[in-house]
Amino acid sequence: MYHRILVPVDLAHVGALERALNVAGDMAQHYEAEICYVSVTPGTPGRVARSPKEYEEKLKVFAQEQGQRHGRPVSTKVYVSADPVADLEDLLVKSVKDVGADLVVMGTHLPRKLDAIMPSHGGKVARQTDVSVFLVRPSRA
Repeated sequence: MYHRILVPVDLAHVGALERALNVAGDMAQHYEAEICYVSVTPGTPGRVARSPKEYEEKLKVFAQEQGQRHGRPVSTKVYVSADPVADLEDLLVKSVKDVGADLVVMGTHLPRKLDAIMPSHGGKVARQTDVSVFLVRPSRA
């Protein structure tokens, strides 16, 4: 049913993505799908890496670890942006076509009042692509 699952990743907040990463891994195992980890980084030094090349290498290492953990093939795609926060949604929408994804699995937050004026990234990806989008909320623990 699904062949390539796209999972947006922010390496600065991997801990918050644990549930989404597990769901993506489980779905990839079930459907014998590849997982493509996608990320957006600035062209300038940041918290995670000093350059886009270093960030890309770190994402590849992360993806390989996830691939071993879930027993599925993985790939990565990194976009460089002058303003990752402003460009994130558009680049995620673009990435669906760029990597040939047929499912997106994204971590999200619990609903907030602010969502009425600033909707979630996942909502925009779901509205602007023709693939299924599975939003994974954090546990309530």
